[in-house]
Amino acid sequence: MAANPDTNLFLRLTRLMLGLALYGFGLALIVDASIGVPPWDVLALGIAKQLGITYGMASIVVSTLVLIAWIPLRVKPGIGSVLNAICIGLFADLFMPWLPNLEGFWFNLGSFLVGMVAVAFATGLYISSHLGQGPRDGLMLGTQKKLGWKFWKIRGMYEVGVLTIGWLLGGQVGLGTLIFAICIGYLTQASLVFFKLQPGKK
Repeated sequence: MAANPDTNLFLRLTRLMLGLALYGFGLALIVDASIGVPPWDVLALGIAKQLGITYGMASIVVSTLVLIAWIPLRVKPGIGSVLNAICIGLFADLFMPWLPNLEGFWFNLGSFLVGMVAVAFATGLYISSHLGQGPRDGLMLGTQKKLGWKFWKIRGMYEVGVLTIGWLLGGQVGLGTLIFAICIGYLTQASLVFFKLQPGKK
């Protein structure tokens, strides 16, 4: 008889940590490619540049601030939410020094695309642990519940805001930023279907 995912905490934590590690690896590839990063990571890189800290540490700062913003929205974090905020940045910093030095646009584009697919797959993997939503997801869902706006408007408001602030701080904006914005929704949807978190099309 298969183990019940709601009672087997060890397996759920293992799934969560594997997802967060893969997510950190994917972000390391994306940042290292240097062709542009997702909006929230533009902000993290801008903060890293201004404070003289690593990308991973800046990512933890951003995620921590987002978790604090949950308080007035009355969103309750799970253990997965806290580990998400801390571990993705740590894993990104851990993997970054081990990545090969790629030269040429096409090699870097390939690295970026691999990283983006890894991030999407990792999203489904860690969400399937059912141990709490990620900091940014909780922020957007909490804001949607508070304001009653459509989700795409909430997401657009936040992503345009953090992208602008991050760019002003010196964060990396480029082709990759556009590619990520266009593709990540479809890739994440496929990941959620793969992990049976959403039904696939018949």
